[in-house]
Amino acid sequence: MMKSEQPTEFLNAMKQSTPVGSILEAISILDFEDQLFVAETLQKRVIELRRNQIALRIQEAEENYRLGKIRTGTVECLMSRD
Repeated sequence: MMKSEQPTEFLNAMKQSTPVGSILEAISILDFEDQLFVAETLQKRVIELRRNQIALRIQEAEENYRLGKIRTGTVECLMSRD
């Protein structure tokens, strides 16, 4: 963004040029209660997506443990191993 460019102008340009901008523009015309509902719904979806990512990482870690692909020891020992 150029120094002379106002943040509003930048946001307006983004709204017109990206799908996300179009979504944000559509949300901005909703009344406050509907915007709040959208925000809360998105936050809940983000939390659920993060939970799913963590669950997948746990499965991966458990599989690595089961296959013996992990090493144990002190930090010094682990850092000195090849």
